[in-house]
Amino acid sequence: MQKRQFLRAAALAGAALPLPATAHAAPNGVAGPALLTVSGAIGKPNRGPFDPVLDQMMHKQKLSFDKAHAFDFAALLALPAQTIKPTLEYDGKAHTLRGPALLDVVRAAGAPLGDDVRLVLRAVDGYAATVTVAQARAQRYIVATHIDGAAMALGGLGPLWAMYDADRVPEMAARPLAQRYGSCPWALYHIAVEA
Repeated sequence: MQKRQFLRAAALAGAALPLPATAHAAPNGVAGPALLTVSGAIGKPNRGPFDPVLDQMMHKQKLSFDKAHAFDFAALLALPAQTIKPTLEYDGKAHTLRGPALLDVVRAAGAPLGDDVRLVLRAVDGYAATVTVAQARAQRYIVATHIDGAAMALGGLGPLWAMYDADRVPEMAARPLAQRYGSCPWALYHIAVEA
């Protein structure tokens, strides 16, 4: 019994030690697993081309690219966070969502931000919605990482959700709740920038 307690204490102490910056560096240049990949018209790639073997979900969804920028959770958290409080269609209640502005994310990947640039937002289930940079700017889209103070989990709405506060956009607030969020894929994992 004492040995088990000692091993548990040692494991917890080891987990608390800081790791060298390169301890978990992945081939794509991010420290943790990539949660979001931005491809297309970008100028700051940090990973190589699409790999049909390793990028299985993208392969099944018929995506392809020659370069991309991958973001892990820490990279997304390092961007300035925005907070919105939209009423969600799933329960009809206002929830607090926090995360970086969508345009800050694509800017970090080196994407052009002209009004007519299109952003194709794709979810893990293949659902895709397209918004222009002008729309993302006007409606203040974020890449939500947290809901009601907690990180969003895969299997729920997360870990990322492209979202805006429809309650604060008059033409959207006038629509029925179920018709406000068609351009807001939850479980967001890929953005294609089309310039």
